Amino acid sequence: QFGIFGATRSVFGPVVASALGAAGSCIISIPQEVVKQRLVTGIYSGFRDACTTIYKTEGVKGFYSAWAPTMSRNIPFVVATFTANDYMKHKVLKRRRLKEGKNWAGDSGDADASNELTIAENLVLGISSAMVGAILTHPSDVVKTRMMTQAASSELPYKSAVDCVATMLKAEGLPVFYSGFVQRSMYMGPLWACQFALNGRFCKSLEERNAKKAAGEVSAP
Repeated sequence: QFGIFGATRSVFGPVVASALGAAGSCIISIPQEVVKQRLVTGIYSGFRDACTTIYKTEGVKGFYSAWAPTMSRNIPFVVATFTANDYMKHKVLKRRRLKEGKNWAGDSGDADASNELTIAENLVLGISSAMVGAILTHPSDVVKTRMMTQAASSELPYKSAVDCVATMLKAEGLPVFYSGFVQRSMYMGPLWACQFALNGRFCKSLEERNAKKAAGEVSAP
């Protein structure tokens, strides 16, 4: 997600770049999510048993069960999270630059320290942007989990994501779509805070290394 976002943001902007990052990551994350959810519910005895059984009984397509609700959650979540973070980052940096009496460089590539967030700022913005994404997409996460784990239930399976939503709404009411929100927030907030903080630090280190390398090449005879 971070790699695709960073490579395409300057071309397509934060919204499209984050959507591309989310879609690209789903190729790997959906099979991992299917196996994880089924292991958590005790359907299989272990990782190898899960992979072997899914492949034998459902084929490769079994690893992408519930792909529609997963992508309908992941793409909006990543778009909301990355776009919110991008917006807040620019606000913080612009305010800092203006407070220091400097011009706002925006995306001009200015290497000034005022154009970089501190680790603490990245942590705060990471938590804040993740909460924005979680509030908007948690209902899709609930639907995705229900569909991925229905093999462990004695109830009639859902025919589709639409059927799952309709059944849940009729049987359990609107609040069910935010069940587990507090628990999800307790790990999503710190997780994305650390990811944004580490990504910011790594990007800064790479930029500094590339700048030194470029300066060495220019000064070389």
